[in-house]
Amino acid sequence: MRMAMVGLGRMGGNMARRLLRGGIQVVGFNRTRAVAEQLAEEDGLIVADNLADAVARLDAPRVVWLMLPAGSATESHLDELIPLLDPGDVVVDGGNANYHDSEHRARRLADHDIEFVDAGTSGGIWGLDNGYCLMVGGSERAVRAIEPALKALAPAPDRGWAHVGPAGAGHFTKMIHNGIEYGMMQAFAEGFALLKGKQAYNLDLAQIAELWRHGSVVRSWLLDLTADTLAQDQVLADIAPVVADSGEGRWTAKEAIDQGVAAPVISMALAMRFASQDAEGYGNRVLAMMRNAFGGHAVEKK
Repeated sequence: MRMAMVGLGRMGGNMARRLLRGGIQVVGFNRTRAVAEQLAEEDGLIVADNLADAVARLDAPRVVWLMLPAGSATESHLDELIPLLDPGDVVVDGGNANYHDSEHRARRLADHDIEFVDAGTSGGIWGLDNGYCLMVGGSERAVRAIEPALKALAPAPDRGWAHVGPAGAGHFTKMIHNGIEYGMMQAFAEGFALLKGKQAYNLDLAQIAELWRHGSVVRSWLLDLTADTLAQDQVLADIAPVVADSGEGRWTAKEAIDQGVAAPVISMALAMRFASQDAEGYGNRVLAMMRNAFGGHAVEKK
């Protein structure tokens, strides 16, 4: 199989490497050419000068896999791609797109008889070695066309990837996946904060994290990563208490509102990330002012 990978950043680059190592020929295009040239030297990537060149190097039916930031970057590349493709070709969006956008893009490409697959991709920087979890939406025909690539990217050919539904279903499933991830991370963070706060016991957090990894009901890959970090540094003094949020956590919370489904853990985990980003802290200043106004409680001055 030969396919194109457009966008060779942290995720796209490692996915291209895993595909190449799995026997898939990959034509790669990246705005920064040096990145593609490094992959060519190290893993045998076929470097394309631009999108037109990438498409020209493929045989019909062509498969073009996009690993680009959600929104305008993906949309502009699609604008450029559509005139270059023929009926029966397949475009895969493996970025963290909003599933509503994926539904729209599938309809747009269908007007040109071009197939669209939305591939929700999980695995992060560990995917190169461990494989990626791929949640795939699209038609049966389109998914069959990219199946060799899915098998090469996944942890094993028979697991770690699935055709979960029509176009949009892949990114919807990944969105919910990330919402659950928010909640799990927040629970671990709160638990370890409580363990650290019990100073009378002088608990060894690295020991406890390692203990929980074996036989406990909370064992998980997130706990494995936490245990590895705490084994090196339990104080984390060099880490700023600021946690960024991706679009997918926000989209999951909005979906819960749209469906009228209670999702307090996910929603609160998202809110806690917002709180960590609030350098101004104006809301807390208002709270301090109100408490002083009705009860005369002291207000700390900045």
